[in-house]
Amino acid sequence: MSNEKVNLLNLNREGLTQFFAEIGEKSFRATQVLKWIHQFGVDDFDEMTNLSKALRTKLKETAVVQGPDVVSEQISEDGTIKWALSLNGGQAIEAVFIPENSRGTLCISSQVGCALDCSFCSTAQQGFNRNLSVAEIIGQLWFAVKKLGNQQMTGERRVSNVVMMGMGEPLLNFDNVCNALDMMLDDCAYGLSKRRVTISTSGVVPALKRLSERLDVALALSLHAADDDLRDILVPINKKYPLDVLLPAVKDYLEHSNASSMVTIEYVMLKGVNDTPEHAFALAKLLKDIPSKVNLIPFNPFPDTQYETSTDKVIDEFTRILTNKGYIVITRRTRGDDIDAACGQLVGKVNDKTKRKERRTIPVQQITA
Repeated sequence: MSNEKVNLLNLNREGLTQFFAEIGEKSFRATQVLKWIHQFGVDDFDEMTNLSKALRTKLKETAVVQGPDVVSEQISEDGTIKWALSLNGGQAIEAVFIPENSRGTLCISSQVGCALDCSFCSTAQQGFNRNLSVAEIIGQLWFAVKKLGNQQMTGERRVSNVVMMGMGEPLLNFDNVCNALDMMLDDCAYGLSKRRVTISTSGVVPALKRLSERLDVALALSLHAADDDLRDILVPINKKYPLDVLLPAVKDYLEHSNASSMVTIEYVMLKGVNDTPEHAFALAKLLKDIPSKVNLIPFNPFPDTQYETSTDKVIDEFTRILTNKGYIVITRRTRGDDIDAACGQLVGKVNDKTKRKERRTIPVQQITA
């Protein structure tokens, strides 16, 4: 053991079991502490009353429970909540809670910024800084659950769904994201259904194949174009993993998954770019062998963007074409746009005085899974 204290938020059940073995404790302590941290939101070892006083003292000497610090909270007129969370090094990320009648969805970030440089996304224009640790990923859920009320304390599960659709590409932070997902699914932590935990990817094919072997959660594909020429512009990682490579990998994932029978296709509607009837027919043809439902996302503008939002009439016609082809189509209702919490708007700004660092991206050729 090093002199530096271990942040137990970084450890899933397997990691906690190993930690307790290293400090000479029985493996069942991992389950006890997992419940205290994630089900009850406890970060003070003295409150873990079913642990011996000697063990609590040992934990205080060797470990901490430390999540991201919350520096701002904004509440939209529609009830959406956005939290800015500060990290070590002065960086910030954002997480968003979207309440609905039948569920509450938490949108979680996986990176500081994003390396993929999608041209329609404000997060991408921030550039890429670093991957989040396990503690920084699961810490967003840990904080939200405490803030909204732990189920064990209130009898109500406020966060019923988690989507990895915040800042960053989850599959480019594979190990940390998977370890955080372990805790989301663990019955002794958050106990979320695998059908209610969704990873959204722009198409990191090797990592998608690894995911099918590592975990079973719902899948969303950030597609946005039905041909390689346009997708190369909108989603540059397509140059490395084009559609004829990506879609078979998605189909293979679905064939090995019990979490969902279909992939959610995310398609941002950009005026005059990808929203014509011809684009709709091309999308229907592209997806004909992929079990899928289509989520149409009205573009959320940000400063200096070159894009505009498709009109309601155009979106309705796009929907009609896909529906007539037999697809389930949902037009995502924009939530939290008055607090810049809508899809593609998260940039990790803490306040108006926050300055973005020099924008940094990673060339597509250098992206590895």
